[in-house]
Amino acid sequence: MGRALVQAIDAAEDLTLGAAFEHTSSPALGQDAGELAAVGNLGVLVSSDPAAVVDSFDVVIDFTTPAATLALAQVCAQAGKAMVIGTTGFAEEQLGMLHSHQNKIAMFTSPNMSVGVNLLFQLVARAAHALGDAVDVEVIEAHHRDKIDAPSGTAVRIGEVLAEALDRDLTTDAVYGRQGITGARDRNTIGFSTIRGGDIVGEHTVLFAGEGERLEITHRAQSRSNFAQGALRAVNFINGKPPGGYSMDDLLA
Repeated sequence: MGRALVQAIDAAEDLTLGAAFEHTSSPALGQDAGELAAVGNLGVLVSSDPAAVVDSFDVVIDFTTPAATLALAQVCAQAGKAMVIGTTGFAEEQLGMLHSHQNKIAMFTSPNMSVGVNLLFQLVARAAHALGDAVDVEVIEAHHRDKIDAPSGTAVRIGEVLAEALDRDLTTDAVYGRQGITGARDRNTIGFSTIRGGDIVGEHTVLFAGEGERLEITHRAQSRSNFAQGALRAVNFINGKPPGGYSMDDLLA
């Protein structure tokens, strides 16, 4: 994802790469970010210390892990730098810590930066409102073998959209796996199925299964470039905004 972002920034006419970060044990440390992304030398060396180069950027794009995002948010809050965050897998306590910085900086968060996926959220809400309790709902997601959280942040967000539209509680109605004699399906269930394998970029399907028919709404990411382009749109949207929390709903409004 980092390489895709560097490539997209390099191709953008209105953005410039100011800094690039990796974890402390990354073999990329000290190397030119442009060389790593195969776009040529950009004069930006990969660092593990955002605080040391905080004056080199106005907005940071973060696709990492919850712990790394929280550490970066602390640096950005102290320096007044805006953030675009695509990291997923936060625990509730971690989300609270992250959002506490929104009184100091503009923070754009989305479990999926794809514009298409965010349109999927809207379509799913509309279908759920129309179909109601007459159908069973299932969320099926697939990602590459190296993805560390499951279900995906996007799948969880789809579940939240369904729960809101159907007046259900995701904390009690979600079912994340089935095995053995499970009995008949409860109508309130919001089911999740997770697939991990190969180099699958990302696929999400919402299944509305009724009597005699079913409706499926699917988004398939064919490359990471769509996530990068969505993140750049978020950068342009949030740059110069006052402190607060922003999302794709704000961008697409």
